[in-house]
Amino acid sequence: MLIEQGLFGTIDKVQMAIDRIKTFEPPEGYYVATSFGKDSVSVMDLVKRSGVKADYHYNVTGIDPPELYRFGKKTFPFVQFHRSEMTMWQLIVKKRMPPTRMVRYCCEYLKERGGSGRVVVTGIRWAESTRRSKRRMHEACFKDNRKLYFNPIIDWSDSDVWDYIHQNNVPYCSLYDEGFKRLGCILCPMSRNRIKEAERWPRFVALYRKAIDRCVEKRLTDGLTTDRRGNEFRHKWSTGAEMWDWWLNAEDRGKEDPDQSVMFE
Repeated sequence: MLIEQGLFGTIDKVQMAIDRIKTFEPPEGYYVATSFGKDSVSVMDLVKRSGVKADYHYNVTGIDPPELYRFGKKTFPFVQFHRSEMTMWQLIVKKRMPPTRMVRYCCEYLKERGGSGRVVVTGIRWAESTRRSKRRMHEACFKDNRKLYFNPIIDWSDSDVWDYIHQNNVPYCSLYDEGFKRLGCILCPMSRNRIKEAERWPRFVALYRKAIDRCVEKRLTDGLTTDRRGNEFRHKWSTGAEMWDWWLNAEDRGKEDPDQSVMFE
């Protein structure tokens, strides 16, 4: 609930979030990072309502659901779109492996760019996952000490977010109405919905498979048989089809991580 009775009186979570945004406004204004997910659209609306100085940014991953990309492009024309120097398909070949649960290099290249020297506003919340429950309202980026993160709705629940959206007529992506709980990159290794995603977006399956074919070709050409520590690889793929089957199915059997690297949902 957005209005709660606390030990010292009524708590208005919306007003509290707005007050936070106003209180910590930097002289140059906020760098608002968005993914166009439910949390992001809520935060953008709150920042707008706060009347503070801000600019809005979306990192184009190239593997977000097309519906989400089109929704953001059409609905939020004030958001600046940024493309990375490398695509996911190029990264898979360069790294000689598709991203996995243990090695998610894609986030650094595709999602976490921008905002150096700025206060970056996100929609990260404690309720999203065990990992994010340890996050703070204000925190420094461990990869860039010139970047500070500010998470003004960190203490909101899922129902708080949806209550805010419905009560304030905040537009949101239609994929949520189709049963999607979170909107991350298509075939992210942290999701357990990858089979469903593969069926929904076959064009991306074709792109992944093409990149994985090239990835295996490069591994074989480079004679890659051991990891950086000199240990023999557990898996030795001779074709892209073998690597694809392992990546889509074996990787899908692990425990779902709701953090899912949806950095700014």
